[in-house]
Amino acid sequence: MWWEGARPRTLPAAVVPVAVGAACAGGAVGAAWWRVLPALVVSLALQVGVNYANDYSDGIRGTDEVRVGPLRLVGSGAAPPSRVKRAAFLAFGAAGAAGLLLAAVTTWWLLVVGAAAIASAWLYTGGPRPYGYAGLGEVFVFGFFGLVATAGTGYVVADRLTGTMLVSGGAAGCFACALLVINNLRDIPGDTVAGKRTLAVRLGDRTTRGLFVSLFLAAAVLVAASAVAEGAGALVGLVGVAAAWPAVRDVRSGTSGRDLVPVLGAVGRAQLVFGAAYAAGLFIAAA
Repeated sequence: MWWEGARPRTLPAAVVPVAVGAACAGGAVGAAWWRVLPALVVSLALQVGVNYANDYSDGIRGTDEVRVGPLRLVGSGAAPPSRVKRAAFLAFGAAGAAGLLLAAVTTWWLLVVGAAAIASAWLYTGGPRPYGYAGLGEVFVFGFFGLVATAGTGYVVADRLTGTMLVSGGAAGCFACALLVINNLRDIPGDTVAGKRTLAVRLGDRTTRGLFVSLFLAAAVLVAASAVAEGAGALVGLVGVAAAWPAVRDVRSGTSGRDLVPVLGAVGRAQLVFGAAYAAGLFIAAA
């Protein structure tokens, strides 16, 4: 139950930017590769934490009372709100502990970044004015599970920040946003009733589908841009973009409601293919 509540289909969004960021450090002299593991713990713990926090906050607000997606612990009554809230805080604590280790061996400024990430994770649907209810969720996802996670991993491994880390972070962020967009596309009817004004609710069904497709086009452009800077090997990342075609096809055909749940899984699988292919290409190009 708790594993399902952690929303495993979203976990690739935490793994991929770490892999890509580490690959960007492939050519660095004296790279500290052991730091990849705590960076991965930070990313995964934040992802699980925000999922539980979202479950808790949406559940106590009543937003999850009408939904067609996977299990929500609070909304379904499967777990009391206090336990789900505690699980979110435990995940944030694990992220903070791993982040503290990285800050101690690199720069204490990482504590500021980590605190901002945890605060943003909680305030996504928590607090008096959750920004996820104002259509800004994609901004958080692109920033923290794209730019910050990718460039941050590259920085702690190589002790330097490069333009390629930021560009590749943008590509990873596009895939992470695609997961959120497909999730919110599925939930447009329920979110509308509950007053949750996600970006999908604000844009409407048709425009949200166009946004979903455009995210993969943007990822392809960013992969090509990184290849210009690092070498043709980075173009292997386009294999991952192509792997998203089944999801793109289904979204363009008008798939809706519960039928979008498998599409979410398809996006996650494409994201993993993208992460593995792009990381391999960047590592080869940087070495």
